[in-house]
Amino acid sequence: MLEEFFVALLLQVAEMDGSTGEFGDGLIDLIARSSFVNKSVLIILLLFSIASWAIILFKLREFRRVEAQTSTFVEVFRKSSKFSEVQSVCKSLANSPLSGVFQAGYVELNAQLRNTDSQQSIDSGAVRPVLQSFEALDRALLRASNMEVNRLERHVPLLATTASISPFIGLFGTVVGIIIAFQSIGETGSTNLAVVAPGIAEALIATAAGLFAAIPAAYFYNHLIHRVKVAASAIDDFSLEFLNIAERNFCD
Repeated sequence: MLEEFFVALLLQVAEMDGSTGEFGDGLIDLIARSSFVNKSVLIILLLFSIASWAIILFKLREFRRVEAQTSTFVEVFRKSSKFSEVQSVCKSLANSPLSGVFQAGYVELNAQLRNTDSQQSIDSGAVRPVLQSFEALDRALLRASNMEVNRLERHVPLLATTASISPFIGLFGTVVGIIIAFQSIGETGSTNLAVVAPGIAEALIATAAGLFAAIPAAYFYNHLIHRVKVAASAIDDFSLEFLNIAERNFCD
């Protein structure tokens, strides 16, 4: 996992700091000496990184709840003999997208059956109720499915934005830093490595910060989008199963 890579990287940095006693201080000194533009770039990248990790942790926790409650909901749905029994557990399984899809279908089904001549509820067996419009029920399920997928995708696009623009923001800081370094060389008239190296190092920090923000954002964006696709597939399967039951029981 990428998290393990970052932990190993941080441990390696800690070992370098412990062995030399200068790495951390040198990095802080470089940032402190950097230009206003570079500091602004680093602050922007830090904000992007914090926002990305907040979204990552939030969405991972959300998807754990979604998957656990979806599994429970499917089990209840397939064991129940009446839709009203499933409806009674929907509130306790609100994180599952199948719960929202079921409730949309249940409401549409009830609304259609109340308008039939039988005036029977969905679960009544006295007179067989008839569904007025199978297409309307399909549209209700499709609309609810789209809403649930949008809910699962909420905040995830920010990870794609971070992965796309963070390297360019870092590169902008690096270019500005190199320009300043060359200006310094022109003013001093010296090309000595001791004079050139600090300015180049300051400039490259921005690129490193951009990559540090972009790499985990790109990885977790793809990871979360994959989980959204899996959930969307489960929603489609459930919608078809719901329609099959409705067609068998409430269509002529």
